[in-house]
This record gives sequence, C-alpha cells and structure tokens, in this order.
Amino acid sequence: QVQVIESGGGLVQAGDSLRLSCAASGRTLVLYTMGWFRQAPGKEREFVASISWSGDKKNYADSVKGRFTISRVNAWNTVYLQMNSVKPEDTAVYYCAAERGDEGLRIGAIDYWGQGTQVTVSS
Repeated sequence: QVQVIESGGGLVQAGDSLRLSCAASGRTLVLYTMGWFRQAPGKEREFVASISWSGDKKNYADSVKGRFTISRVNAWNTVYLQMNSVKPEDTAVYYCAAERGDEGLRIGAIDYWGQGTQVTVSS
C-alpha cells in the first residue's frame, strides 16, 4: 500500500522561505506525475504545482509562479516545493498528490493523496 507523507509546514512571516517535502513509500511511483494542492479555510482545494516523472514538465498556478519551485528526486521517491517570498494568502493546508501518467494533476484523477501539512504565513 502506498503512503504519501508531507513534512516541512509551519508558521513563517511574510517574505520568508519554506520548503515542503513529500515522500512516497510502499512502491516507487514510476511514471507518476507528482505535485501539490492547497486548501485554505472555507475555500476549495486548488492546484499549486506539478512535475512529471522525468522532471521536464512543470506547471504552476499563476498565484505562485516566480515564487515557488517544484522538484523531485526519483531515487528517493520524493518531491519538494520550495516556497519563497511567501504571502499571507499562501496560508493553507498543503497536500501532496500523485497521478499516474504525464497529463499533469487533475483533482478528480489523483491516485494518492497525503494527509496534508499546515502552512501559516503571518503578515
């Protein structure tokens, strides 16, 4: 059984940096696109960033472009989200996700979800 576990969340100030990690265990997620969604209180879960198995396809939400960087190390079955210049509106629970294939991440087609990690940005 695959488990996806996030880490790295916390409380930071606006303008700070934070790195989220997501490690999958149970099997190697070969040919899976991995990435991140987030959900703020009272709002729907939204896409943040994704990266293909080969790493050559990366997609970002407009709200994080230029500030967040996604990367992965397949040998470690791990994906990272480097968050720079964070803003209070980045406050949310961040969820790691994995979907088999190379079509990006579609919220209705996710194969594996993590349990989420809280990121809180104070102004």
